[in-house]
Amino acid sequence: MLIGEYEHSLDTKGRLIMPAKLRESIGEKFIVTKGLDGCLFAFSLEEWSNFEQKLRTLPISNKDARAFSRFFFAGAIECEIDKQGRFLISSNLREFANFIKDVVIVGMDSRIEIWSKEKWQQCDSDISADDIAEKMEMLGI
Repeated sequence: MLIGEYEHSLDTKGRLIMPAKLRESIGEKFIVTKGLDGCLFAFSLEEWSNFEQKLRTLPISNKDARAFSRFFFAGAIECEIDKQGRFLISSNLREFANFIKDVVIVGMDSRIEIWSKEKWQQCDSDISADDIAEKMEMLGI
């Protein structure tokens, strides 16, 4: 299970340390792609395969479905953790997520979200558990 919040910094080559507590669940090789809300998503190869299958079921005749699939597939890269626990984030993904130096890695059960520290602080401060709880009740939670 991928849980927790971890702060790290990108090195000058765009590498980021994968927190040790997340390495076992995400695996030595994993997929990083554009995420929603301006962050990056990282999936284990198994979870990426599951996600890929869901995207494949979207109708190719639907313009929004094509755009949604394109968004995730076009930016996706396979990453590998090196001996020092680091992985390289491509320049186009760093640019998409506005990474400068400090990032926050957040475990989200079946995926990891990687945020610029500034965006994460803004997102985190905008969360009102009470307001969200009311909306989640409509979803059966």
